[in-house]
Amino acid sequence: MSDRMIAVAAVLCGWAAAGAANAADALSASPVPPLGAPRVGLVEALARQAPSLDRQVLALATEALQCARQRQQVGAERVLSVIDYSRPSTERRLWVFDLDKQRLLFREWVAHGRNTGENLAAKFSNNDGSFQSSLGAFTAQESYTGHNGYSLRLKGLEPGFNDHARDRAIVIHGAPYVSEAIIRTQGRLGRSLGCPAVRPAVAKQLIDTLRDGAFVFAYYPDRAWLRQSRLLSGGCSGAAARAVAGR
Repeated sequence: MSDRMIAVAAVLCGWAAAGAANAADALSASPVPPLGAPRVGLVEALARQAPSLDRQVLALATEALQCARQRQQVGAERVLSVIDYSRPSTERRLWVFDLDKQRLLFREWVAHGRNTGENLAAKFSNNDGSFQSSLGAFTAQESYTGHNGYSLRLKGLEPGFNDHARDRAIVIHGAPYVSEAIIRTQGRLGRSLGCPAVRPAVAKQLIDTLRDGAFVFAYYPDRAWLRQSRLLSGGCSGAAARAVAGR
């Protein structure tokens, strides 16, 4: 698919809704060890930075990142983003860690696809036209400006689960339906057509932090994904995935 077609397709990821976005609130935190530290120690350190983020989800994210590095799917990027779709859209369920600067940079609201669920996510897809979010590991690629404003393309790393993300124009972008005001009026965020949309006020800063290589990990306790993901169950240790899948 050409870049022009992708840009046009990306328009589908947003729909208008009332409400104004709040001011950006990038968060700083205390130091964490570099990524070269033992994984368990890293998870413990990051958990202290983001106590509301489930430790098993963090363990999965770091496990997937290390496995992707072993498979040479990613390089030495030092930014990790975690989305926990098991949480309702009314909660801030997106975290971004800068592992070089040893900071928690963002804790934000993020929308899911309109056919993924209402306030709670339940269904995920890799198919074009599903209007559902995708699970798994992605790398953040280039930014661009389209009909949804400043946006960030994502490349899915998991065949069968998210490897159609770029062709589907699954991108990170700002959207007016992602705001605290919308939550107050309708009891949940608005929904995209599959994109992880964020508040317009924070979109540019967040995209500039992620673009050109950040590792983005979108979680939901889907047993098929946990058992079949090549980054969580095959070729690498898969210990965290087995623990979660066995719940």
